[in-house]
Amino acid sequence: MNQAQTLLPMRTGEIRIHDEAGFAGMRKAGRLVAECLDMLEPEVQPGVETAHIDNLIREFVFDHGAQSATIGYRGYKHASCISLNHVICHGIPSERVFKEGDIANIDVTVIVDGWHGDHSRMFAAGEIKRKASRLIEATYEAMMAGIAVVKPGAHFGDIGEAISEIARKNRLSVVEDFCGHGLGQLFHDEPNVVHSARAGTGPVLAEGMFFTIEPMLNVGRKDGVILKDGWTAVTRDRQLSAQFEHSVGVTADGVEIFTTSPKGRHTPHKR
Repeated sequence: MNQAQTLLPMRTGEIRIHDEAGFAGMRKAGRLVAECLDMLEPEVQPGVETAHIDNLIREFVFDHGAQSATIGYRGYKHASCISLNHVICHGIPSERVFKEGDIANIDVTVIVDGWHGDHSRMFAAGEIKRKASRLIEATYEAMMAGIAVVKPGAHFGDIGEAISEIARKNRLSVVEDFCGHGLGQLFHDEPNVVHSARAGTGPVLAEGMFFTIEPMLNVGRKDGVILKDGWTAVTRDRQLSAQFEHSVGVTADGVEIFTTSPKGRHTPHKR
């Protein structure tokens, strides 16, 4: 174990409160991971292997003097998760090529000066069907609705309620097997951020908390199953799934999104 590892904070079971230095660190990490996903926009095309996309991510991260949080994490070997169509999350890059009409969530986490930037977006290979497009737009809307309620004094359940309301309006289901999480100098920290909840429940938000909001919405049922590889989670009914993720911090009067794209490409409307 090297010195940097020994200095990492440990999970305590309590939600960590960060100061302005933490906000500065998260801004740098968030910007870099957003720029990484910006770089992928012209690369996701029919005929391209998902492994090629992962290699581009790996090169980008290392070329910018950062680290990949996922390479080596619990034995994982890749710089990203690439989840196509009915894959809910944790899809493993491979020789699988994008086909016309595929949709995919690409999830990347970088470490910059010890701080984690965790961000994912939906990508489309060529022209996609209207059902897929509506799913993507609704999932983004749900994430942003959850972010909009973040402020000191709110409850974490308010986030899940806001997300669930958008899902209900669009006749979509919210995956409950996975959730957002605290982060900062740790990849996964307290709290768990559930995406389906009742308003007024859960811990109270306070200035200085950092966490991800990353809802997964399905066209069909919410139920998923993990494949034999131990990572890939797919919808049990093999219907389409979509996800967006931002890393955020609670400010004195609201919320700061750390993973906003400098080019505005974090939205499904800027492609």
